[in-house]
Amino acid sequence: MTLHATYPRAFRVFRSLQLPLTTLARLGEHTLFYGRAIAGVPHAASHFRREIIRLVAEISMGAGALAMIGGTLAIVGFLTLVAGGTLALQGYNSLGNIGIEALTGFLAAFINVRVTAPVVAGIGLAATFGAGVTAQLGAMRINEEIDALEAMAIRSVEYLVSTRLVAGMVAIIPLYSIGVTMSFVASRQVVVGLFGQSGGLYDHYFHTFLNPLDLLWSFLQGVLMAVAVLLIHTYFGYFASGGPSGVGAAVGNAVRTSLVVVVSVTLLVSLTVYGSNGNFNLSG
Repeated sequence: MTLHATYPRAFRVFRSLQLPLTTLARLGEHTLFYGRAIAGVPHAASHFRREIIRLVAEISMGAGALAMIGGTLAIVGFLTLVAGGTLALQGYNSLGNIGIEALTGFLAAFINVRVTAPVVAGIGLAATFGAGVTAQLGAMRINEEIDALEAMAIRSVEYLVSTRLVAGMVAIIPLYSIGVTMSFVASRQVVVGLFGQSGGLYDHYFHTFLNPLDLLWSFLQGVLMAVAVLLIHTYFGYFASGGPSGVGAAVGNAVRTSLVVVVSVTLLVSLTVYGSNGNFNLSG
């Protein structure tokens, strides 16, 4: 007689607890891996400098076929360019309906910094370098290359994960600077060049509402997004299994998770920094 037939009530209770326990176990695995990767940053920075330099170039300009279009640099720049132009287009038309299209410069300075540039840059990083990292580490896992590193007494987490964290922190500042600049340029060109608004009028409202402190918080938000995206993608790649199809599934799961985290980081930073008073005052 089976356990299910002998103790049906206990078996049902066990099954009801199995999913929460599995979820907690996975969260624990993620936490331990992330803690080990972050703790290994000093070791990676001191022992694997050449690998970090190579990864910085790979993050910014891409590798293989991705390098033909400029890698993450070109993709993030193009995405923020389009997002800034779309914001200016919709903002000018919407504000024009109530006769205050002169405030389009305010929208560009306010929304680009707080929402558009961080979210678009995070999505671009996840879709380019993040997905590539998961595929690279997943291929190394199924080809037993990670096991070979361990057999040679090389710390695989520090060499494969911590180095990518350091390279991401080095590369995210110029990447994010280019993304924010492209969003500003696109917004101004659409309003001034396409709709014919006075450049002085646009610049007046833009510089009036562009808060340097908001830019600093925006850069911090970009750094947090980069760390979260890299940790998530390295985890899924490092523990990939099931052959080539398993690597593909790991890439999909990593991209889906990182996109949710990018939006969540934006929400949490916005609530933390701007939740009380918004650091904003519009008066006539």
